[in-house]
Amino acid sequence: MKGTTMDNPKTPKSDGDRKWRRRRIFLRTGQAIMIIGGGILVVHWLTHLEVFGAQQPPFFIDMVAGYPAGFLVFIAGAIVASRKPS
Repeated sequence: MKGTTMDNPKTPKSDGDRKWRRRRIFLRTGQAIMIIGGGILVVHWLTHLEVFGAQQPPFFIDMVAGYPAGFLVFIAGAIVASRKPS
């Protein structure tokens, strides 16, 4: 079988194949984390628009778990997605 090892047919043979596979895993994981961060931002924005009711979150939760947390999760996802395998 070309491109695989005899021990495990699903294991890529070349180092380039391994790097490409690891790069793809980092990219998709980072994109998933970025989507979660975007979801946090959208839910926080909708809360300010009072879509879920007239109750606003307390100031501390607004400053910690709102936009800053969403942006941090989004940036963390971007860092993971841009990671190059060594």
